[in-house]
Amino acid sequence: MSENLTLDELAVPLRALRLLSVDFGHLPAPSVHVSTIYPERLELVFYDDLSGFEMWREALGVAPDAVTYRVQNDGRTGTLSASVDHAGATVHLMGYADVVTPALVGGTA
Repeated sequence: MSENLTLDELAVPLRALRLLSVDFGHLPAPSVHVSTIYPERLELVFYDDLSGFEMWREALGVAPDAVTYRVQNDGRTGTLSASVDHAGATVHLMGYADVVTPALVGGTA
């Protein structure tokens, strides 16, 4: 998609954001991303807060089995992702958190 889009051409995800803020203003605030690369997408990103991701997933009606889990950063970061159509936009949820590894007690692996 062209990087020369006008703000009007991003109206779909911006409208979705406005409606989400009215309907779900009580939920944790995510980092919000709108891009000229994906002009129909609204990204809601949660860093170190998978509970916020889960609250939004439930509020948007995304089934748990529609969530993708991956590990990156040499196994140190877990990611959750899911997408849903809302108010004409694709709302993409992302969550990032440290992978917790149990500490060894009394020895090494």
